[in-house]
Amino acid sequence: MIAAAVIDTPERFQAAFGVSRETVEKLATYEAMLKRWQKTINLVAPSTLDHVWHRHFADSAQLWRLRSPEARSWVDLGAGAGFPGLVIAILASEEGGTRHALVESDSRKAAFLREVARTAGVVVDIVCTRIEIPETRVKVGEVNCVTARALAPLPRLLELAYPYFGAATVGLFSKGREAAAEIEQARQGWAFEADLNPSVTDPHGCVLLLKSLKRKASKVETEG
Repeated sequence: MIAAAVIDTPERFQAAFGVSRETVEKLATYEAMLKRWQKTINLVAPSTLDHVWHRHFADSAQLWRLRSPEARSWVDLGAGAGFPGLVIAILASEEGGTRHALVESDSRKAAFLREVARTAGVVVDIVCTRIEIPETRVKVGEVNCVTARALAPLPRLLELAYPYFGAATVGLFSKGREAAAEIEQARQGWAFEADLNPSVTDPHGCVLLLKSLKRKASKVETEG
């Protein structure tokens, strides 16, 4: 596995991802708000607060870099503090023409996401409800791209994500060193194409690009 790059400053982030100064300023605002809100709400692991650009911003931005030109509508499941979904929405605001929904059931975290989006001037739909309920699925609808980070092992993640998938939807999921094992386990109940892309921030991690997701028929259904 190649060594992950260190993208720990705004300047290194801008050089790595080719974004504008305005985008870097929006992310700097995001960083300041994250550190302020962290004092009262547990948004991220405290040990990562001094490494926000690498551990959270760059780790999220690498998913945007793997997008297809057709990815115009996005949903981030279990958005938490906004990684990767809000970072992707900020990067996407440079180009415009995309729609972003962030699903987060914790009302305090949802309030944080709304305030960052408002302050940074980024249009996103914050959906403060549980991922799996029908009302959430109706509100968000099918999307071109589903993202998630540290939400659940892949078999469970696919259960949550499947209702948001259309025929051409792609999933971009940050995974750790157990990614290959999770894929094999998930294939017991699901058919899909998977491409593992080495993480640019974690030497043991990857971004799973998943498409053509279909549920396999159960043994009972097959025999019936």
